[in-house]
Amino acid sequence: MKFFLTCLISFLSLNIFAQDDIQKLLETARTFTRQGDHTNAILVLNRAATLKPGDLQIEKEIAYNQFLSGEYDQAATLIKPLLEREDADIQTFQIAGNIYKATNDKNECLKTYKKGIKKFPNSGVLHFEYGEVLLTGEQRSEAIDQWETGIDKDPSYAGNYYHAAKFYSFNKMYITRILLYGEIFVNLESYSIRTAEMKDYLLKTYKQFYASAADADGKNQNIFETTVAKGLKKQSDQAPLGINTEVLTIIRTRFLLDWFEKNAEKYPYRLFEQQQYLVREGLFEAYNQWLFGQVSDIVQYQQWASNNAKKMNDFTYYQKNRVFRMPPGQNYK
Repeated sequence: MKFFLTCLISFLSLNIFAQDDIQKLLETARTFTRQGDHTNAILVLNRAATLKPGDLQIEKEIAYNQFLSGEYDQAATLIKPLLEREDADIQTFQIAGNIYKATNDKNECLKTYKKGIKKFPNSGVLHFEYGEVLLTGEQRSEAIDQWETGIDKDPSYAGNYYHAAKFYSFNKMYITRILLYGEIFVNLESYSIRTAEMKDYLLKTYKQFYASAADADGKNQNIFETTVAKGLKKQSDQAPLGINTEVLTIIRTRFLLDWFEKNAEKYPYRLFEQQQYLVREGLFEAYNQWLFGQVSDIVQYQQWASNNAKKMNDFTYYQKNRVFRMPPGQNYK
């Protein structure tokens, strides 16, 4: 009995040490990956693979580093059988999709995303990347369907809002939806190149919205969007002053007061709830300056920020320390 217990303890100890070694190797490999040293990352991951053969995470990371180093054929050879495994996760399909994009193997790429979405229908990132592939093949309606599905299934994933807003802007349709999706996007992804790009789209779309006829987009909108559009159009008396940050702050404040009096109970909407919170906290002006000021008039924005340093600092602190998420069930399609 003592011999059995001694053997068991020794086995468990060796297993714990092996797991520790594998974790250290993975951390080392990821450091190399972040540094762009993919050759060394692969060397370290291969060592981890000898300690734990067939491990999905290790093999995924080898394939990913092969992809990043341009070894596309090796990466494709390694990733393909992983897609058939029961434990294949979302990341497995992502890596495979990117490998097949790099090799211009469109058929395998499309098959991979279809299979991934069938297994993970609520994955926003898979709908996002599948839509990108469809768009490159000029399958525009199929692409926007994927991004809209991604918004519906995974409403806190930013990428689908980004592509959908740009798609509608490019095709001059769903003006109100561009305003909603664009602002949700910059709240989900607040500090990136794409954020700055989307702020510009938002300002231009507000100008287009108030320059258009009252029912210009009515036939294309759902009831929720039509209600939002009517609420914004009620503030048109401010538009003749020109659409800039100050005017938009007035328009949007008045819209919120009206919305929460008449429509908020029927249509709960996280974006508007956050805006209302910012109004209550005295941060809404700073938020609108952050949203529109830099793209509207950078000199005027810098002057405002200099004259209102505390407001801007308070808003920046709030924004960097909060997590904005869109809950399910607020797409109202």
